This record gives sequence, structure tokens and C-alpha cells, in this order.
Amino acid sequence: MMALETGIVWGADVVMLQEPYVEREGYNISHPGYRLIRGGRTMTAVRRDTHLEFSEVDKGGDGDVQGFDIRYPSGRKMRLVNVYDQLRQEGGVRRQGRPAQTARWNEIMEQEKILLGGDWNAHSDRWDPQYPPKRDANCLENLIDEYDLIDVTDGEETHSNMRNGETSGSLIDFFIIKASMADKLETSTELATTSDHVIVCAQVRCDEGEGVKVSSKITGWDIDGLKSKEEEENYKKAQEELGDKSSKRSVLNDKSSGDELQREAEWIQRNFVNHLNRHCKKVKVCARSKRWWTVEIAENRKFLGSIQRARKKGEASQQQVKKQRSNLRRMIRQSKKEMRRKFLTSDRRDQVWQALRYTKPGGQQTTKILRSRTGEVAESWEDKAELIKEEAFPKPLKGVERKAQEEGGDKWKKITDEDIRMALFDQSVKKVAGPDRLGFKAIR
Repeated sequence: MMALETGIVWGADVVMLQEPYVEREGYNISHPGYRLIRGGRTMTAVRRDTHLEFSEVDKGGDGDVQGFDIRYPSGRKMRLVNVYDQLRQEGGVRRQGRPAQTARWNEIMEQEKILLGGDWNAHSDRWDPQYPPKRDANCLENLIDEYDLIDVTDGEETHSNMRNGETSGSLIDFFIIKASMADKLETSTELATTSDHVIVCAQVRCDEGEGVKVSSKITGWDIDGLKSKEEEENYKKAQEELGDKSSKRSVLNDKSSGDELQREAEWIQRNFVNHLNRHCKKVKVCARSKRWWTVEIAENRKFLGSIQRARKKGEASQQQVKKQRSNLRRMIRQSKKEMRRKFLTSDRRDQVWQALRYTKPGGQQTTKILRSRTGEVAESWEDKAELIKEEAFPKPLKGVERKAQEEGGDKWKKITDEDIRMALFDQSVKKVAGPDRLGFKAIR
């Protein structure tokens, strides 16, 4: 409860708790300022009057890992993860394996902006120089290295322990964040608590205007820009880092299992994406990043925006807005036309038709070989037309023609090949209602 009250004082939207108070039967814990979401050995409190949207995501961990996707009013998104990494106990005896380490971390780390916090119960000089003995830290260190994370602490001890009459302290409660967001996170520690753990506060600062970008979807990386002379030093550094990381991986051979191959493929994908995010400029494709988007178009678009704002204030007419919008559309059409003209004149004829085949895939240019009911093959156009004619207009059975003449008199006459040909021609050139079910284009 003290942590929740501290959250109210600090104005925290979220309070992440580990090893929360175990509720007795018939008694439920609640708080007027926070909505409590219970996990296994974790509990997350969301402020009732928060302006953020929270949606819980389940990525495994057997109740020791709680994940939440947060959406800001501006549209910006972020993922928050509450972790308690410790062995379970049954009858005072600890079992093997930590449930938090069984979470699907490859799915958890899919988000570009992510903040992880909790009680890690891991000791390493990487985040706690005052505690030399390393213990239970391999999994956390691998997680930090693999996903390019940074542990954020202020160096203060967060846990006190009494053993053999002596009190010792260690740093096991802290936040982890992606390296690209490290400069946006501020942390502080509240030492005055009734627990053997302190309260760690984290505040994420957002850049002004963030969340209103044209496109938030990363479609690639500017690798050519990384290879330029200006980025030559950064390019060499990126090669060395990737080489060092890859050299530590075991080499697969013919005896490797399918699971090993799958894990290696996932590792390559994750590390390549993280590596490119760290060293390459991210590419976000939108209308204003196309080749036809020129400086003149950008200036006219700004001018259109100024007229629209003036129209809302009553300083411009709707006719002026329509005129400027028409000018902008005309400039875009002309720019696209010019781009197509340059493409057609710069490439050879075979390249043009090759591009057309990919951009506008059409049907086959030839008709497949047809077989009659008796198995005969029709390859030429004449044979195919004759076969289709026989199937569409089968000949009457023996005796049917004479009977029809006797009943119909002059109103009925024998259908000739010329009548069929003219009927097909008329049907193929005249506009009639309904679909053309016989495919006469193949016959002509």
C-alpha cells in the first residue's frame, strides 16, 4: 500500500509491484486511486484517471511477466513489462527453473519502444559494481545483449539482506530499456520504505511533436547512406560489431536439428534488425518520400495549408482554397508524368515490358491445349474453334432433325456452320446484357 500511496504523490500512471501481499480468503485488496491487475507473483496498478489507454498482452512467463501496450492520446505507442525473476518454492524448497525466463521474449521485444522493470534477483558487476560475486545473471545478460538493451540505475542499493547478523545490500531492482530510448528515461530511488526493497521511479520524456509523424512504419534502412564516405567510420564499426557477435555463435552442420536451425534463423533476424536500427538511418516510406515529390510541390502544399487556416479564421474564401488545391494536384500530375517519361526514355524496351509484367500482371497470351471427349488434341486456332463449337452447339441426335422439320414447318431450318459463325461474331461485337460465357475472343 505504501508503494501505491507513493505513486499518488509522484503522480505515477503505473505502479509495478513484485511479490504483492497475498490476499486471504474473503479479503480483496483495492485502492481508490488505482485499478489493480493481478498476475502470479506480480501486480500492476493503473491509475484510474489516467489519460493513457492500456491493453494487456500475454506473452507467457506463468504469471511472473505482465505485459501492457500503452497508447498515448497523440497516437504514440509503448510497451510496459513487469517482471519478477525468481525460483518458485514449494514447502520451503525451491524448484528448478525460473518461470519468467520461459516467457516468449522474441514476441515481447517486437515493439520499437519498450520499458521493462522489476525484481530481477540477479547479481552482476555490469549493473552493480559493489557486488562482485556473479550469480543468476546469465539469462538477464543475454537478454540485454541480444536485444540491445541498457540497464538504467542510479547506482543505489535497492535490496537489503540480513545474514549471520550482518546486513548487506545489492542492486537487483531496476529498469531496462532499449538503447535508442536511454536518453529519454529518468530514474530516482525512494529509500524510505517498510519493505526490504526500495521504490524505483522511472519517467519517460517524450520529444515535442512526437506521435504526429507522417508515417510510423519502418519499411527499411538507408544502407547506401551507411556505405557513403561520410559514414565510412560508422560502417567499419558496424561490420566489426556484427562480426564479433556472429563469431560467438556455433556453426550449424548436417547433424543439426530442425529446432536448432529455427533458433538460428530467429537469432539472425532479430540481431540484423537491431544492428541496422542502431547503425542505419531508418526509412519511412510515405507520399512525401516518393521521387515525384519535389521542392515546389512541398512549398505549394504549405501554401495550401496556410490558406486553409486563413479560411477557418474568415480571412480567405473557399474559392481560394479550391484554386490552390487544384494547382497542387496539377503539379503532382505533371511531376508523375515527368517521372514516367524519364523512366521510359532511360530504360531499354525489354526492361519496360519486364516492369509492366510485374506491375500489371495479365492473363496468358496463348490458349492452353484442348482435348476432346475422345482424347483428341486440338492445338491450332482452327481446331480449338471447331472443338469449342461442337461443345457449345452439339449436333442433334439421329431422327431429331426430321421430327423438328415436320413439327415446325417453314419456321425451322437446319443450322449451318455459316449461321453459327455469324452468331458468334454478332455476339462478340455487340453490347448485350449479361456475361459473355462462351469466351468468343478465343474463337475469333
